[in-house]
Amino acid sequence: MRKRLNETAFLPSLGALTRTTERNPRAMLAWDASLAWTAILLLALGVVMVYSSSIAMAEASRHTGYRAWYFLARHAAFVIVGLLAAAAAFQVPMKAWQRLAPYLFIAGAVLLLLVLIPGIGKNVNGSRRWLSLGAFNVQPSELMKLAVVLYAASYAVRKAALLHAEQPLRQTIVRGFAPMFAVMVGIGALLLMEPDFGAFVVIVAIAFGILFVGGLDWRLFLGLSALLPIALGAILVAAPYRLQRLTAFLDPWSDPLGKGYQLSHSLIAFGRGEFFGVGLGASVEKLMYLPEAHTDFLLAVLAEELGFAGVIVVLALFVWLLYRAYAIGRQAARLSRPFAALCAHGIGVWIGVQAFINMGVNMGVLPTKGLTLPLLSFGGSGIVANCVAVAILLRVDYENRRLLRGYAE
Repeated sequence: MRKRLNETAFLPSLGALTRTTERNPRAMLAWDASLAWTAILLLALGVVMVYSSSIAMAEASRHTGYRAWYFLARHAAFVIVGLLAAAAAFQVPMKAWQRLAPYLFIAGAVLLLLVLIPGIGKNVNGSRRWLSLGAFNVQPSELMKLAVVLYAASYAVRKAALLHAEQPLRQTIVRGFAPMFAVMVGIGALLLMEPDFGAFVVIVAIAFGILFVGGLDWRLFLGLSALLPIALGAILVAAPYRLQRLTAFLDPWSDPLGKGYQLSHSLIAFGRGEFFGVGLGASVEKLMYLPEAHTDFLLAVLAEELGFAGVIVVLALFVWLLYRAYAIGRQAARLSRPFAALCAHGIGVWIGVQAFINMGVNMGVLPTKGLTLPLLSFGGSGIVANCVAVAILLRVDYENRRLLRGYAE
């Protein structure tokens, strides 16, 4: 898919598709059951761990009414809404998603602007990332991740002829890359004003990951890779608290009650879990020691209660999900469906990068970021966006299988 993104690059022969279907009976199924069950298992594990990790905070907090099941009830409701949204999204053909992509992107940008308006955006712990809708809050940056997947895939298909090395580099930059770069700079600026550096990193990874898979001129990609450390350095200098997080990540034990508090307690949770954990519900760190135990640091509580074995299960589920995203995207490319292929790969980049960052933060190998673990952590907007993303991935696979059946018949 890196060579060229157009209708003829991946046009397979009738015989090749027929042989592929004959060799793979699973292709005759209507949809990828393993992918669906992987997502369901992650959601189910998330419900259990959100309840376990939030009991102490729910019982101690006045705004929850001192009810231990407060976060469980809300998270279960989010999961149900996410599954309903996924069922609806699965019914939408990929051609319709392609037509809707620019409008969804514009709507996401408008929501990011609304968040920054005093009186409209909700400020929590110094960050203005939410829009209050009465009983629940909406986090536009989570919805924007899905919008960026669709928009970047649509853009790469429309500008395919201008992104490749066959074109003069100047033309590739001015007419192919520059418009997308300008748009992403604008979105990045809005995210950094909230501030939401974690979402900024994920969205940039999605956009440029899709452009790279879509055939972006390798010379331009290398140039951007060289400039990336400079850009990140400038962002760190512009906000001193990010530099403080970096130093705390390098040595959390130098200030375990201050800058390194979250990470030090996360590492303690991992250490207590050993191989099989202390038992479900028996975590000590969730007892008001580890902040954000049910959101950003859910994996640490899981590691303490279910041990190394539980973490390996979570890793295996994410690895399989990412493998299926890659395989589905590759098959869509072979079937001359570039937009669907790029959407599948973009969803894989999104879930993979966000899961990697969250796990890295919990394990102390990356600086602290405000990112949740996809499909697992508490958070309505994130759960709904993740469920819709998996539904789109299933839709791509469903349409692939229909084409394969048509060729085989």
